[in-house]
Amino acid sequence: MSKLVSDPEIAKKYDEVRDDKTETNWLALRYSPDVKPDQLIVSAAGTGGLPEFTSQLGDDEAVFGYLRVAIGNDEYSQRAKFVFVRWCGPNTKVMRKAKLGIQSGEVTSVIRNYAVEVQTDSKGDLDEKVVLEKVRRAMGANY
Repeated sequence: MSKLVSDPEIAKKYDEVRDDKTETNWLALRYSPDVKPDQLIVSAAGTGGLPEFTSQLGDDEAVFGYLRVAIGNDEYSQRAKFVFVRWCGPNTKVMRKAKLGIQSGEVTSVIRNYAVEVQTDSKGDLDEKVVLEKVRRAMGANY
């Protein structure tokens, strides 16, 4: 495992988000300001879903996110699906932007299972309706 994702808390929170028996439905990974070379830490996790996750994203930072969303055609067919987010705020430094794409491969060695990936610098792309539509399309047939 690379130094970037070596914090055991990352795998622990990932498993927690995937577990339907927990209320935790999102996590955010940020770069530790105190460690060189780059290392990610779990900077936040919560139970408020996509709106709560999106509200804590800054315009000058890069964040990896993982979310559990419920989706289905009716109230009786709800299924858990997972979304991987690569947030790169519009004011993020150029070198951090450049590293984000390269380092996402290392992140997905721990954050392995997801239905869709959203790479964005706009909170509008993380609107709940927009993200759920992407997940719905990724599911295939929609009856």
